[in-house]
Amino acid sequence: MLSASFQKYQLQFIRPVLTSRGAMGVKNGYFVTVSNGQTSGVGECSFIEGLSRDDLSMIEHELDRVCSNIQHWESIKEEVYQRFPSIVFAIETALLDFKNGGTKQLFATDFSSGSKAIAINGLVWMGSKSFMLEQLQHKLAQGFKCIKIKVGAIDFEEECDLIAFIRSHFDATQMEIRLDANGAFKSDDVFAKLERLSRFQIHSMEQPIAVNQWDLMKEICKAKIIDVALDEELIYTVDKATKLSMLDAIAPQYIILKPSLIGGFEKSNEWIQFAEERNIKWWATSALESNIGLNAIAQWVSAKQDILIQGLGTGALYTNNIVSPLVVKGGQLWYDTSLTWKTKDDVTD
Repeated sequence: MLSASFQKYQLQFIRPVLTSRGAMGVKNGYFVTVSNGQTSGVGECSFIEGLSRDDLSMIEHELDRVCSNIQHWESIKEEVYQRFPSIVFAIETALLDFKNGGTKQLFATDFSSGSKAIAINGLVWMGSKSFMLEQLQHKLAQGFKCIKIKVGAIDFEEECDLIAFIRSHFDATQMEIRLDANGAFKSDDVFAKLERLSRFQIHSMEQPIAVNQWDLMKEICKAKIIDVALDEELIYTVDKATKLSMLDAIAPQYIILKPSLIGGFEKSNEWIQFAEERNIKWWATSALESNIGLNAIAQWVSAKQDILIQGLGTGALYTNNIVSPLVVKGGQLWYDTSLTWKTKDDVTD
């Protein structure tokens, strides 16, 4: 008989990261294990405080309820999704791992066999100009061909100087630049800022304004100053009818899928279907998961056809991440089958 349990974890950042919601020094979450006594599968319940729509005050209570009713998962998962998308992601991953013998080989792809890599962007975190420049130079030295830069946290002119530095060394055929405003731009400055940034041949701008401003977002997308990718907008859009209404109303050029924040792979596949029916492109992004969650998202993405450069992490943000076969070489994420997974005991209570 299948049973389930959960453990809390705490990942320690090598240095605090600055987000639009403030600085983070640690990342909390839970690992969920399903087992029949012989084979076990592990998934990650990963959320970001202040961004996720999970009811964090009740999450342990809900994890306990779900684990106690794991035999009835199919009948309760839609209800769980309404308030706890991170739990759905965890259970989906754990059941996939269990089904495949607890090997963490969730999808049979060229990536999971170690024969093909996934092209990813190099992320430059918010901070002082000197700190962002330091990160940028490190990413360039690592061989990334796509850089994602968080904007909206420091002086706009300094951000423009940083992007100009990239373009002074690499044109758009050599380096793709993606920007992420995390909703920082305002209605009275968004068009002017996009016009200014467009000089630098920007690939796309993630979430230029805050969520739930569909009319303004539609104007921004229609103007096509810079192609727009919806990000946070997806996290808070739950039911099918609203998803369709939003995509039809805004008509973005891209959507960004964060499986741990939008309810797992089944819901991500639904978003992809809706987007592709409307000629909207997509890519997936990890969201500060441990290597357990990152591995799941990477393997799921690798099963898709004709994918763009993905926004997957590198597992290198933490001092105590789980050791895994995931490695980054030349701006690509690889699953190195010569390496092995190590215990998660050092990040759990």
